Amino acid sequence: MSRSALIRVLDASLNRATEGLRVVEDYARFVLDDAFLTSQAKSLRHDLTAAAEPILSSDRNAARDTQRDVGTTITTQKETRRLDSWDVCIASLKRSEQSLRSLEEFGKLVNADFAGQCESIRYRLYTLEKALDLGRTSHDRLDGVLLCVLLDGGTTTNDFDRLAGTLADARVGMIQLRDKRLLDRDFVDRARSLRQITRGTSTLCIINDRADIAAAVEADGVHVGQDDLGVKDVRAIVGTRMLVGVSTHNIEQARAAVLEGANYLGAGPTFASTTKSFDAFAGLDYLDEVAGEISLPTFAIGGISARNLADVLATGVSRAAVGAAITDATEPACAAEELLSMLKAAVCDQRPRLYASDFPALDYRP
Repeated sequence: MSRSALIRVLDASLNRATEGLRVVEDYARFVLDDAFLTSQAKSLRHDLTAAAEPILSSDRNAARDTQRDVGTTITTQKETRRLDSWDVCIASLKRSEQSLRSLEEFGKLVNADFAGQCESIRYRLYTLEKALDLGRTSHDRLDGVLLCVLLDGGTTTNDFDRLAGTLADARVGMIQLRDKRLLDRDFVDRARSLRQITRGTSTLCIINDRADIAAAVEADGVHVGQDDLGVKDVRAIVGTRMLVGVSTHNIEQARAAVLEGANYLGAGPTFASTTKSFDAFAGLDYLDEVAGEISLPTFAIGGISARNLADVLATGVSRAAVGAAITDATEPACAAEELLSMLKAAVCDQRPRLYASDFPALDYRP
């Protein structure tokens, strides 16, 4: 293999990889409106450019022969059309990943360090692809899910069933069973009951902490905290299709949860709570950070009620997880409906985010 041919391979692959990464960056920036994922894509693009510095641009330009490159005229029908904005993004992700593999293999003929950096960037791109795809599908699955009610096991099974049924009838988006007091056997009974009550309704059944019980009762999802199982271990128990939520208390934890593959975040604690004690409060400032940087569905949590929900909504977070403000109310359904009304009004007032389905391919047929 001549040196000129090798440089042409590296030049073409570098161009494809960086161009693809720019498209991915634009998707995260303009379609998802996600500052964190945009920064991840930009970092990959800049790191690849830095890794390629030993391959001189003067050598690349001298070896380039676009006019006689046999590959420029080879196309497939699929390359000429995209279905929607996600189709554009995934095509560019695959183009970049394949180009990075080519750079890694042919780069071994030039510089082992360069080849190793290309391998590392490729693995990071796989992680970004996962986060982008899960963000897209999570928004679809949680569309309209604005209110999560945190429900304990109640004094009796009948009390629990009655309240859970009332909340499902009120069309709350999500009920999360959370109770540290119950024995495992009783917790499973409540979880099965919640699954049965919510089945066939618009209310999602979420189990707190216990991935094993969530799997056993075929819940819609499981929610874990920072001291519980990580997303990877939860997935090993519940599989790839169950929703996984993660409680976060600072922006670093939120970023980590996005890259690990969470479907949604809990963000807080925002205010003092009557159902759970905290050593410190993330407060409204943390909600501001999350809303400004991360587009993954996020529920504010901790002491939220109708009295302070407006302060939460002012941060840009438009979903809330609520406990006592509903469960201790004289009329839980009315309390839920009041909060839902406030949340829905806030969503209507906010600038809508744009997702793949908002950009169908244009049909040019007459």
